[in-house]
Amino acid sequence: MSRDLTHRATGDGWDGIFEDGEAITWQGRPDAAVRFGPGAAFGMLFGLAFAGFAAVWMSLAATAGGYFWTFGLIHFSVGIALAFGSVLGPPWVRRHTWYTLTDRRAFIATDLPFRGRKLTAYEISPDTVISLEEEGDDLATVNFAHRWVQTKNGSRRRDVGFERIREGRVVMGLMRKMQGETA
Repeated sequence: MSRDLTHRATGDGWDGIFEDGEAITWQGRPDAAVRFGPGAAFGMLFGLAFAGFAAVWMSLAATAGGYFWTFGLIHFSVGIALAFGSVLGPPWVRRHTWYTLTDRRAFIATDLPFRGRKLTAYEISPDTVISLEEEGDDLATVNFAHRWVQTKNGSRRRDVGFERIREGRVVMGLMRKMQGETA
């Protein structure tokens, strides 16, 4: 179960957020390196095709004279944003993310420009399903919750966890220990 604590996390520190006796067992941040995977490749190709089509349309519209071609600038800009946002967007979000694990809960904090600060807490109970996804470059993702995101054709499940951290096995061990102690 997750709990959004944005309204309580307006001050500095952990005042008013922790429960009585709750203590931090681990803190970290995700690796913010740019990673070029299949999803980023698809987003980049689609964005470049979109921008390319807009550029061709603008050049043809410019031959007619006048300023009608400027209407293509919006589509060209969207295509460029899609192309580079799919590659640079996730590392940018990770650069503004912090993780904290206590002896009871997992916290994910973000401080994104134009969106503000957000702190979400996830209870770690004996029933919490925890998974470890190891990557080849000494990084791992520890998933401990999920959320549903709206898509064009309904919704799909997205895993929630500590993404691209160096101490993945250690964090998973701490969570497993928490589950054993609360059982």
